[in-house]
Amino acid sequence: MTRQDPIRIVPHDPGWAASFARERDRVEAELAGRLVGRVEHIGSTAIPGLPAKAIIDMSAVVDDYDRSAGIERDLAAIGWVHAPEPGDHENRKWSFCFPDAAWRTHHLHVWEVADPTWPGLLRFRDFLRRHPDLAAEYGRVKAALATTDDHDRPKYRAGKAPFIEHILRLAANPPTDSEQPR
Repeated sequence: MTRQDPIRIVPHDPGWAASFARERDRVEAELAGRLVGRVEHIGSTAIPGLPAKAIIDMSAVVDDYDRSAGIERDLAAIGWVHAPEPGDHENRKWSFCFPDAAWRTHHLHVWEVADPTWPGLLRFRDFLRRHPDLAAEYGRVKAALATTDDHDRPKYRAGKAPFIEHILRLAANPPTDSEQPR
């Protein structure tokens, strides 16, 4: 199904945390016994004060991709739609949307624990939570990208990539108390 939702950056909504919690509880109950740890709130909606697309990004981790067969059926039972992204199968991950792929309010990424990607998502989130000045800068980057073309998701993601990589480098080598991140 083709995405219909435009890229619209809106002010942070404190209700995003409660919306995440409702779906987290449903997903964790459905996937009980398969998950490694809790379902996490990731992405811009997880960072207080950060403008974002009003789509709650979530991350879950399973022990083994092959032993998690049937996850699509299980999540469909609670209204989640399997929405494969390029590279999902090769990367041993799944992507899901709620309530549908065209007009989603939530996006769930389910990673195999061995995948090196998901810990970076948590480091990015946590670093921006501790550095609201950089979170505000990220908000400006995203807003500028969204105004150039509100349906070109590859261009939008590519435009954000240098900032995200910069933050991940900072998170891997945090500055001392006397240093300010740039």
